[in-house]
Amino acid sequence: MNAASTDLAPLQVLIVGCGNIAGGFDQGRQAGYLPYTHAGAYSRDERFRLAACVEPDDNRRSEFMAAWGVPVGFRSIQEALGACNQFDVISICSPTDCHAHDLEIASRLSPKLIFCEKPLTASVAETKRLVAECAQLNIPLAVNYTRRWDAEVIKLQADMQSGRWGALRSVVGYYNKGIANNGSHMLDLLHLLIGPMDIVKAGKPINDFFADDPTLPVWLEGPQGIPVLLACGHAEDYAIFELQLVFSQGTLTIEEGGLFWRERRAQDSETFKGYRTLDAGVRRAGQYSGAMLNAVDNIYRAITDGDPLASTGESALAAQCVCEQIKQDARQDAQEL
Repeated sequence: MNAASTDLAPLQVLIVGCGNIAGGFDQGRQAGYLPYTHAGAYSRDERFRLAACVEPDDNRRSEFMAAWGVPVGFRSIQEALGACNQFDVISICSPTDCHAHDLEIASRLSPKLIFCEKPLTASVAETKRLVAECAQLNIPLAVNYTRRWDAEVIKLQADMQSGRWGALRSVVGYYNKGIANNGSHMLDLLHLLIGPMDIVKAGKPINDFFADDPTLPVWLEGPQGIPVLLACGHAEDYAIFELQLVFSQGTLTIEEGGLFWRERRAQDSETFKGYRTLDAGVRRAGQYSGAMLNAVDNIYRAITDGDPLASTGESALAAQCVCEQIKQDARQDAQEL
């Protein structure tokens, strides 16, 4: 556990949706694992208590409650609203199409914070409305773009700002399973590391998982015209989420979503006099597996100490706006052909 003991009463948590990201990915794992799910992270931090869950599927709800020791279960978030329970934190883990409705009801439960899966809603307009609504109600809104809580990513951000790798020359990312679903993770990570980007060209869509969310190759430009290329895999082949950053002093590659990192440094060539090449490099374990524990720690400190959230409704909206513009550009190009 990454939290110190506390004499304060634990924060009461409601989890909405009982699928894989809610707790399924962590069910049945060996003791001592680092959690990838909401329930897994909350249950490892004694400053939180899993008080209730919402799931329309009776069997799934019962299995979730048994696996995580959740005492109260509801078929809908409206039932939770009617029960008049007080929840400090509400985690929205339902399907994306349900997020807008669930966020609307969650805000009426007046929690101290809402932690929502990405994307926040299925449309930019809905996301803008709900981000503004939460702000008006003074309810902090965290969004699970997990790499914002990855210690290695935060270190990389600091290293880039300090010039440890030299000048950034270009970026190439690889993803699949939809521009909004997984591509938004990549775009949010790029926003964190290099800032706002302009869309130069969107390529032809690849329908590899969601009917309404194609995977799209795209060429963007970051600050000072830095080229950023997003290339596509196909979700039916295997999962892929990798990012290579080419610097003046070497290359750094985030592999397997952040589970591993590969570093190669520039050196004088032993073969060709006067040339510089990349060394064989090292591949090392990353710290992505600790991101969810870091997320709930950030959530606790945001509630109790007023710490800023690493991932917010505003930062999530920025990524979603780029995703939507990429989709629109691709549709327009297809119509012009």
